[in-house]
Formats: sequence, C-alpha cells, structure tokens
Amino acid sequence: MKFIEGHLKIHSESLALRSKRNEILSSNIANAATPNFKAKDLDFNEMLNSKMGFGEVNTTDRRHFKMSIGPNEQGVKFRQNVTPSKDGNTVELHVEQMQFSENVMRYQSSLEFLNRKIAGLMSAIKGE
Repeated sequence: MKFIEGHLKIHSESLALRSKRNEILSSNIANAATPNFKAKDLDFNEMLNSKMGFGEVNTTDRRHFKMSIGPNEQGVKFRQNVTPSKDGNTVELHVEQMQFSENVMRYQSSLEFLNRKIAGLMSAIKGE
C-alpha cells in the first residue's frame, strides 16, 4: 500500500497546491480595484518540495554551500508589480489572468497524469 501512496503522492500534492494557487490568483483578480491590496502568489516548486519532504540538497564538492529545503510551508509571498499604482494596489490584471490560465492548464495536466497512473495501476491489478 505504501508503494501505491508513494507512486501517487506527487500528483495529489501537485493538485492540492495548484488548487490553492488558483484561490490565491482568483482573489488577486477579484481585488484588482481595491486600494492598497497587495497581490500574492505562492512559489509552487518550493511548496511542492516542502510537501514531498525533500531534505538536504546533495553536493558534489566539500566547498559547495550546504542548502536545506525544510518543512516550512510559508510559500505565499507578495508579488512585486511592474507598473506602480497610485492607490497602492499591486495587482496587474493581465499578469494575474495569464498566471491563472497557466495554472489551470498545469492543474489539468496534473489531473491527467494522476488519472493515467490510476488507470495503469487498475489494469495491473486486473491483469490486463
């Protein structure tokens, strides 16, 4: 059973993070006209590494710096805008819409990968 969980974990975690990112991006879009609203986003790769429990990064030379990817799930950060707004709002609607549509496509891709993994496991169980 642990094998199946390990086989599917990255896809399920990816779906959960993509869903959370969709919520954050849609909040940014909804607040595009709110004065002093600060746009947020999450670092998908950082959050996925954290969720997957990847630990210390291997180095090939003793002179390399030691790095660690810990269980810190902060990940959600304020986004810097390119064009400053007079009302203090950092949402740039075209950027948010592009990020949202890209995230939706990646969500659908992760869902498709997960469905194919499950279908493959089901056919192996059935002996097909």
